[in-house]
Amino acid sequence: MFAALRNTTAASSSSSRSAFAASTLPVRRTFASTARAAAQKGKVYDTADEAVKDIPSGSTVLSAGFGLCGTPETLIQAIERQPQIKNLTVVSNNAGTGEKGLGKLLKSRQISKMISSFIGANKYFENQYLTGQVSLQLTPQGTLAEKCRAGAYGIPAFYTPTGYGTSVQTGELVVKYQERAEGSKEPLKPAEMAKPKEVREFNGRKYILEESIFADYAIIHAWKVDEAGNAVFRYAANNFSAAFGKNAKTTIVEAEEIVPVGALEPNEIQLQSIYVDRIVRATAEKEIELRTVSDAPKKTSSAAASGTEADAAAKQAAKERRERIVTRAAKELQDGDYVNLGIGMPSMVPNFLPKGVNVVLHSENGILGMGPYPKSAEIDADIVNAGKETVTLLPGASTFDSVDSFGMIRGGHIDVTMLGALQIGSNGDLANYMIPGKVVKGMGGAMDLVSSPDHTKVVVLTDHVDKNGRPKIVDECKLPLTGSRCVTTIITDLCVFTVNRKQGGLTLIELMPGVTVDEVKEKTGAPFKVELRA
Repeated sequence: MFAALRNTTAASSSSSRSAFAASTLPVRRTFASTARAAAQKGKVYDTADEAVKDIPSGSTVLSAGFGLCGTPETLIQAIERQPQIKNLTVVSNNAGTGEKGLGKLLKSRQISKMISSFIGANKYFENQYLTGQVSLQLTPQGTLAEKCRAGAYGIPAFYTPTGYGTSVQTGELVVKYQERAEGSKEPLKPAEMAKPKEVREFNGRKYILEESIFADYAIIHAWKVDEAGNAVFRYAANNFSAAFGKNAKTTIVEAEEIVPVGALEPNEIQLQSIYVDRIVRATAEKEIELRTVSDAPKKTSSAAASGTEADAAAKQAAKERRERIVTRAAKELQDGDYVNLGIGMPSMVPNFLPKGVNVVLHSENGILGMGPYPKSAEIDADIVNAGKETVTLLPGASTFDSVDSFGMIRGGHIDVTMLGALQIGSNGDLANYMIPGKVVKGMGGAMDLVSSPDHTKVVVLTDHVDKNGRPKIVDECKLPLTGSRCVTTIITDLCVFTVNRKQGGLTLIELMPGVTVDEVKEKTGAPFKVELRA
């Protein structure tokens, strides 16, 4: 066998292929170096414009990044400078913020469809969607990552519990609205709906069939890449990068550092050269969506700073209300739990943990062992949480890509997840991502987080009523569901309910100080049993 290899190598050596140095292997056994050969083929481009200029209109493009973390800003800017590249279907967790990130290509009208999990506060994106200018295929975050991972490995489809019992399964999501003028008061009219998903049962549990994504191009940001295309990502900037880079027919990498072949250790490479076709140097400055620090000057609580004494009193009351909820929620956690916390009130829970209780915080964008906000001098654009806030890593922390992160979630390895809500049903149904025609935030990773309620305890933290005084706890949810029969515990500013997910029904187990059962009954839109605990 080795003789045959030597003969093959000899033939290769006379061509343009290079070989490992003599100091690496005996001279008589010079094997062709694929990495060096790849580098000689010229993967490194002088400019980002050169690397993207031949992307055809109508292409499907994967754009990595989570918020603005790990976003291929240099390549996005280059595409923006190529107006002939248009009618793109872009796959990305979200579409940037305003005109940052993919927001540039929305503004330039080069995107006709987004496949995303989250719109968030991007009003520009939301407005284009609601006025029929761009299509949107809302996809749970973990499913989005898995669609690209599966496609990369030649798997056409897969079954997942995420989205079963929701509009993702039934196809009741609007992909595109009929076009209408901005600011129009005309009712929204769907032009295209999502397709219903096939359902199958395995071991007594229901799953839906999701088809994989097969993309034409991927644009990703790396920390380091060698001239052959081997890439390394930094902390949470990995997110979707590895899965996206492996999927596309043509993958373009922008890197902060381009190094010679051999400069990277084999065991540190996260995306292998076989997947990478073009390389450019990243020149755009890294953006940080939310700079959160532990040493920020404390805001004055004076009436003058708040506007009026009434404003100050209202803010103080809201703060105390949130802290009541969060303090009680912290008691749901046990020492050593692996915990995922949603944005808003759930993110405050670590500050109220009982003495002796230590938990490991998981963030779905790829962190296990997340720490508190950094000091101003320690901010790192590559270390952000799922709320896009700058955070730190504790000793023993690890970072990974979105595929691994959502494998932890769907696989039931997270002990507890805490989320907010728009509505909660008496059977444990949860709605927290959309008010049709009005608020389109997207489900992000929430559908995945509640997809394994037999293994991951789902705790909801919420005000008991909405801003209009309507109950958020109802007999049956009217808003699109995030998950069906998934909530175990509901903690509000008035009380604590447990939920019987199997048979349906609420049980009142605790009242907040000064609250009566009658007040809870008045403000709850569903019947419940009373079994108050001492």
